[in-house]
Amino acid sequence: MSMSCGAATMGLLAQYGIDTVFGIPGVHTLDFCSGLGEDSSIQHIQVRNEQGAGFMAEGYARATGKPAAALVISGPGVTNAATAIGQSWADSLPVLLLSAEPASHTLGKGWGVLHEITEQKAVTAPLTALSATAHRPEDVPELLAQAFSIFSSARPRPVHISIPTDVQAATTDGDWTAVELPVRPHPDHDQVTRAADLLADAQNPLIMVGGGSHEASTEIQQLCEQLNAIVISSTSGKGIVPDDHPLSLGGATVRPEVHRMVPNADVVVAIGTEISETDSFVERLDIRGKLIRIDLDPRKINDLYPADVGIVADAAPTVAALIKALKKHSPRARQKDSEALVTNIRNQIKSQLTPSEQQHCKLLSALRDSIPRDTILAGDVCQLVYTGAFAMPVYNPRSWFYPAGYCTLGAALPNAIGAMQALPDRPIVALVGDGGFMFTVQELITAAELKLPLPIVLWDNGGLKQIQDDMDRGGIPRVGVDGINPDFSLLARSMHCHAEEPSSISDFQRAIQTALAADRPTLITVREDSEWLL
Repeated sequence: MSMSCGAATMGLLAQYGIDTVFGIPGVHTLDFCSGLGEDSSIQHIQVRNEQGAGFMAEGYARATGKPAAALVISGPGVTNAATAIGQSWADSLPVLLLSAEPASHTLGKGWGVLHEITEQKAVTAPLTALSATAHRPEDVPELLAQAFSIFSSARPRPVHISIPTDVQAATTDGDWTAVELPVRPHPDHDQVTRAADLLADAQNPLIMVGGGSHEASTEIQQLCEQLNAIVISSTSGKGIVPDDHPLSLGGATVRPEVHRMVPNADVVVAIGTEISETDSFVERLDIRGKLIRIDLDPRKINDLYPADVGIVADAAPTVAALIKALKKHSPRARQKDSEALVTNIRNQIKSQLTPSEQQHCKLLSALRDSIPRDTILAGDVCQLVYTGAFAMPVYNPRSWFYPAGYCTLGAALPNAIGAMQALPDRPIVALVGDGGFMFTVQELITAAELKLPLPIVLWDNGGLKQIQDDMDRGGIPRVGVDGINPDFSLLARSMHCHAEEPSSISDFQRAIQTALAADRPTLITVREDSEWLL
């Protein structure tokens, strides 16, 4: 059947499992939109800024591990979405940015045509695993096959594909078929044997998990119990081993109490983690023991932390093979009581909380008591979430969103919208700061249109508090951190949302529970230093 290339592209995306695209239509994407009518299996979600489209696709991918798509115009659509693509790169998320581009005969000529970037793919090349332009309709299935092959078999970083307006409008028979996708590599037997030998002799093993090991949650929990090994996680790895497991220190990788523990490990197993600065917020962890690294990205095996055994493979089958290999060794008595050490470190952390962190913990504890165990928490870059990384219990993989790596503000609300679109039956709560919330506040309208039962907990500390604190500590005059805020409740109501300003713990918990059953989002404003938090 004859159709435009733009419409055929939408049909091929559906074959690859895309059921939602986030974006704002424009004159350069009309042929794409022709494939998104009533007969399409793909739902188009209208956002209010293309940055929101990227963040929503990111939230969808974060919640599911599946590819998600944003559809934007050329030029400003791409540059607006680029921040979210950068975050998807930093957190290894399979996000497809599909964009228009001006007509082919104008590319690179600087004629000043509408939405012109002389080399659009160069804008996103440093932020993607693949950034390419389709110069003819036949290029589209090939480029999408490359994109989804990356998502399925390699470190799942974002992809940007541009299709010029004349290529979109070109006629094609539409007879495009999704290719069979490659699978992720399985581990080498000899490397697994070497890793098992190291662990069999270890007296004090330590497991570090990151976002690359979400699908290995069951296996990692079994391994930590088999080894009696403590588990610490990056922010992306929080919940892979439940935070209430007696061997789990969760996202406390950021805490000095954990930093002091790391040098004592004689073997460290790092699974799906970069061991990056933004996991611990120290330039380099003091890892003195033998290091086993399991990662899809071969560049990670011997970077800042060179591996004694480096296994380039998928986490779940690798850990399963390691468990099997360890069974061939005679059980060894470990020198430490790991569970007691975890309890001791947890107590040390509680005793060292700052006054602000004590307020955060009081609120987070009340929140935890008010929500189901499987609730997803979409966090923004703010002090409440910094504390939550180590203090908010999370019990499932893909349930704690916190963009610590790229550290962009404004992600939480659109991330939550994308996650709710992907998993409509999962409860989701967004945690935002007053500064970061203003970056994407316009997406409240999108959430209201979708009638999402989304509680948004806004921590209002009167400005960019982290930078205020940093300036104060450094003796630097405050510059640009004390701007006024709107009336957040009034703003939320003007965007067809509910709004609450609780005056007690019980008020707050009631507001959360009511919001989870509401017919629209609810903004719940909590002010730092409120009497009920002190």
